[in-house]
Amino acid sequence: MGRYLFFSNDSIYSLLIRSFILSTFMKGCAVKEMIANENSIPPKTQKHETSASNKRKHNHLFNEKSPYLQQHAYNPVDWYPWGVEAFQKALKENKPIFLSIGYSTCHWCHVMEYESFEDEEVANILNENFVSIKVDREERPDIDNIYMTVCQAMTGSGGWPLNLFLTPERKPFYAGTYFPKTERYGNPGLIAILNHISNLWKANKVSVLASSEQIVKVLQTAVNATGGETLTEETLRHAYEQLRDNFDLLYGGFGSAPKFPTPHNYTFLLRWWKRSKDPMALEIVEKTLERMGQGGIYDQLGGGFHRYSTDEYWLVPHFEKMLYDQALLAIAYTEAYQATGKTFYANIAKGIFNYVLRDMTSPEGVFYSAEDADSERIEGKFYVWTPDEVLNILGERDSKIFCDYYDVSNEGNYDEKNVLHVDKPLTTFAKLEGINLEQLQELLNKARKKLFAVREKRIRPNKDDKILTSWNGLMIAALAKGAQALNEPKYAQGAVRAADFILNTLHQKDETLFRRYCLGEAAIPGYLDDYAYFVWGLIDLYETTFEVKYLKTALEINKQMINNFWDEKGGGLFFNGKANEQLITQIKEIYDGAIPSGNSVALLNILRLNRMTGDQNLMKMAENIIKTFAETINQYPSGYTQFLCALDFAIGPTKEIIIASEPDQKDTKLILHEIWKRFLPEKVLLLHPEKDKSIEEIVGFIGEQKAINGKATAYICKNYTCNAPTNNIDKIIQLIEER
Repeated sequence: MGRYLFFSNDSIYSLLIRSFILSTFMKGCAVKEMIANENSIPPKTQKHETSASNKRKHNHLFNEKSPYLQQHAYNPVDWYPWGVEAFQKALKENKPIFLSIGYSTCHWCHVMEYESFEDEEVANILNENFVSIKVDREERPDIDNIYMTVCQAMTGSGGWPLNLFLTPERKPFYAGTYFPKTERYGNPGLIAILNHISNLWKANKVSVLASSEQIVKVLQTAVNATGGETLTEETLRHAYEQLRDNFDLLYGGFGSAPKFPTPHNYTFLLRWWKRSKDPMALEIVEKTLERMGQGGIYDQLGGGFHRYSTDEYWLVPHFEKMLYDQALLAIAYTEAYQATGKTFYANIAKGIFNYVLRDMTSPEGVFYSAEDADSERIEGKFYVWTPDEVLNILGERDSKIFCDYYDVSNEGNYDEKNVLHVDKPLTTFAKLEGINLEQLQELLNKARKKLFAVREKRIRPNKDDKILTSWNGLMIAALAKGAQALNEPKYAQGAVRAADFILNTLHQKDETLFRRYCLGEAAIPGYLDDYAYFVWGLIDLYETTFEVKYLKTALEINKQMINNFWDEKGGGLFFNGKANEQLITQIKEIYDGAIPSGNSVALLNILRLNRMTGDQNLMKMAENIIKTFAETINQYPSGYTQFLCALDFAIGPTKEIIIASEPDQKDTKLILHEIWKRFLPEKVLLLHPEKDKSIEEIVGFIGEQKAINGKATAYICKNYTCNAPTNNIDKIIQLIEER
C-alpha cells in the first residue's frame, strides 16, 4: 500500500534521510528490488471497463509511442508526457506537478488506473489543481532512478506505480507508491492526498518550495564516490559469505517471501566456486536453480520465468514476464550447465530461449519487452488449471499422472486453481509410481504439448511490444552463450538478427545509440545501460560467430560510451550522458538489483576488450572504475555481484585463446566445441582465419598467430604469458582447464 511523507524544513536535514539518499545514489540500495515490489503481490483484479472502450476523449498522451502511455491516453485525467509543455503549463498556472511513473505490465499500475485515473472525481481534482505527467520507467529510467531514490528516502521503500508531487521546476516534495482512491487499512486515499497537497500549495507554498530545494541539495551532494580503497580476492570472499549466510537451505534463494530471481548472484557464486573450490558455493546455485526450475515461477508449459515468487517455495509467482529476466536467467542456467554438465539446466535454458524466440520476437527479429501478469483483468488466469480441464484434454489415465506430477488438485494452490509445479524429480516420481522413465518422459512431453495448444487459444496477457536496446543487448548475449554451450545454431541466428536490427535502426553513424524503437520510431538518446548491455551482447556474439564487424562495433560503441558518460572529476560512468536530458541531478548506478548496473557491465566489457586487443588505455579505465567504487562495494559486497564478476575477471588468471584457422574447418569446430562446453568465465576467444585479415586491423598482435601445417592451431596465453602453439586437442583441453 502507499507510503508517503512530506519533507518539512526541520526534517530534511535528518541524518537518516541524508544517509539513505547518499547510500541509494552511490552505494546502491540493497532493498530496492525487494521493497520496490512488496506492494505488487497481487489480489485478483476486478473487471473494469476502460475509458477507451467508452470512447472518451483522449488526452495529451495520444501521440506517444509507449504502450504504457497509450494505456492512459483515454483517461479522464489530462495527462501530459514529460516535457517542456507540461512544465511551462505548471509555471504559467502556478500549479504543482503530479508525476506518476510505471510500466505497461505493472499489475498495481493497472489497479490504480482502474480505481483512480479512470475515475471522474479523481480526474476533476487533478485537472483543476495539478499538471499531471505520466512517465514510462522503461523508456525513461533516468527519471525513474532519481524520483525512486527520493521516494525510498522519504518513505523507506518504493515501487511502482511511483507517484510524486513536484514544483514546476521538477523538484520533489511529496512521494508514495500505490494509493487507493479512498483510505484503506490505514493507508491514505488518493483523494485525501490530492486535497491536502493542493491546500498546502495554496496556503504555504513558500515552505513547500524551501523543502524541495533542500531535497535537491542533498541529492546533488551524493554524486561523487570517495575512492581511495582497493578490491581484492577478500572482497569476493566476503560477498560469498554474505550470500551463504542469507541462503535458504530448504527452498533455495535468499531470504524469505517474496523471492526474486537474482541471476548475477548465481553467476558470481559459480565464479567463486571455480576460484575457491568451495562446494557450498555450487550447492547454493544448484539448490536455487533446481527449485526455481521445478517451481511455478517457471512456466512449465511454455517456458520462461515469471517476475518473482510470492512465497518462499517458488510456487505462486507474480505472473508478468520480463525480457531481462529471461536473458539473465538463461545465462545463469547455461553457465550452471557448463559447470556441472547436468541436462536439467540445459533444458531450462532451452525453455527460456524457445519462449523468447516464439512469443517475444518481432517479425524483424528483435525482442519485445514484457508480457503482462493479467489476462481478462485477472492475475494469472492465462496460466492456471483445474483437474477437470486437464481431464478433458488428456483423458483419465494420462491426466491422473500429469496431475500427480504437477500437483494439480481440486483444492488448488492459487485461487482454487493450480499453478503447475514439480514436487519431485522425474526419476523419483517414476520409481514411486512404478512407471518406466522413458515412457513417463514421453507421456509428459505429449501432455504438455496438448495443454499448451489449448492454452494458446485462451486470451493472452497483453504484450509490451516496444524494443529496448539495453534489454535486447542482454538477450543477444544470452542467445550467443546458449548457442555455444548448447550447440544450437538457431540461437546464434536469433542473436544475429536482433543485433543487426539494432545496428541498422537504433545505431547512428557517430556510434551513438537510441534507447527505444516502437511503432516504426527510433527515439530517446541511449543511457549507460543501453551502451553497456549492447556492447556485452556484441562481444559474446563475436565470440560465437567470429564476424569481425561485431567486435569492431563493440569497440567503437564502447569508446563512444566512455566519451559520453565518463565522469572526469569523480571517476566511473554517469547513467545519463551528454546527449540525454539534464535532470535535477546526475546519478551513477552501481548497485546490481533486478538488472546489473551499467558500471558493473561496462567494467567487464572494458576488461574483456582490453584482453582481446591489448589496449592498455582500457586497462587504465577499468582500474579507475574499480578504484572509484571500491569503498562503496567493500561496505556490503554482496549487493554488487555483477561488479564482482568483473573483479573476478580482473584478478585473474585470465586466458587469451586465439584459434588460427578457418571457421568452417572440422578441427576448428572440434576445438571450439571443447572450449564452449566448459565453464571458462576468465577467457577471451579470438579467431584468426588465413582468408580474412580484417581481425588484424583491430587486434594488431594477432598477425603472428598462424595455423601450423594447415591444421587449426590454438595459441593460449595465461596472464600475459603464452604457451607454445598446439593443434593437439588433448593438449588444448589441458591448457584451457588449467587454473
